[in-house]
Amino acid sequence: MNTPPRLAVLISFSGEGGVERMVLNLVEGFAARGVAVDLLAIRADSAHLGALPAGVTLIDLGVRHSGMAIWPLARYLRRVRPDALLAAKDRAIRAAVLARWLAGSRVRIVGRLGTNLSAALEGRSNFARWLRVAPMRLIYAPVERVVCVSEGVLEDTARLTGLPRARLQVIRNPVVTPRLGELAAWPVDHPWFADHALPIVLGAGRLTEQKDFPTLVRAFAKLRRQRPARLVILGEGRHRARLEALAAELGVAGDVALPGFTPNPYAWMARADLFVLSSAWEGSPNVLTEALALGTPSVATDCPSGPREVLDGGRYGPLVPVGDAEALGDAMLRTLAAPLPADDLKRAVAAYHRDASVQGYLAALELNGAD
Repeated sequence: MNTPPRLAVLISFSGEGGVERMVLNLVEGFAARGVAVDLLAIRADSAHLGALPAGVTLIDLGVRHSGMAIWPLARYLRRVRPDALLAAKDRAIRAAVLARWLAGSRVRIVGRLGTNLSAALEGRSNFARWLRVAPMRLIYAPVERVVCVSEGVLEDTARLTGLPRARLQVIRNPVVTPRLGELAAWPVDHPWFADHALPIVLGAGRLTEQKDFPTLVRAFAKLRRQRPARLVILGEGRHRARLEALAAELGVAGDVALPGFTPNPYAWMARADLFVLSSAWEGSPNVLTEALALGTPSVATDCPSGPREVLDGGRYGPLVPVGDAEALGDAMLRTLAAPLPADDLKRAVAAYHRDASVQGYLAALELNGAD
């Protein structure tokens, strides 16, 4: 019997965001293809880390920051000698390169970048941007391949790192999984979904600057002046009080709900009448892709990067300028009045199916599944 290839996956579980979900989707897909996976976890106390499939071994590196993971990762590489290493996020890529050097290992490293870093750093001081970006040109040089989740992230990464295009590639996120439909069928424990007397607009994500939910609340207030509706924003974060105060100020607090984080947003998405992405920046917006995969009409800001690619330039949903609550409210009104057919929306995200993504990563890692 052939020994299955062994893949190490390094990730910091720093929150309940899309990166963590996407990496776990990949891990499940690798295991389904017969690859033995060691999931090397930094901050292994995430809400996402539940039961893992057979063939996946969780290894808690016992540290809380990627920089502290270098030594335990080097020890792992010397002891286990995996066939390849996938490092998710910028700081994990840096740790992987330094650990490989310390271990004297020749393991193939593939990095995964899911954020448009230039957009994320906009507004920071020149020194802060330099401190974050300058090391990338040096440390990324030995990485065999960097996978970017969208064309926009690839263009940004090429500028920042100076890596040749031959070592960069786009692989779409493994958003559409076999479990998506099953999870979408779960009941939603919220009175608005029980009676569904009014159209429900849904947003989802951490309550931070990146998601720009204040613009969504302002756009919703504009929509409410034209027709009755309700707004639900799934997620948790430091901007909760600010959003609650804004909804009260605009006179829509009675029609805005902030239920907090849920591990299964898909049931809410499948029952919503409209999904809205109001982000200031993204890499590739998983929640937007998930909403389309469930047939939910969607609207998004034309932020860097990803929404334009997912919505095919506006073919599958309106794109509006970042931070423009008036334009966003108008787009929400139009889409509620004339939504696209669910089957058309589902076909739009065929490239985001898990199996297609897993196959792309296995090729980049130069691994073959055992199936």
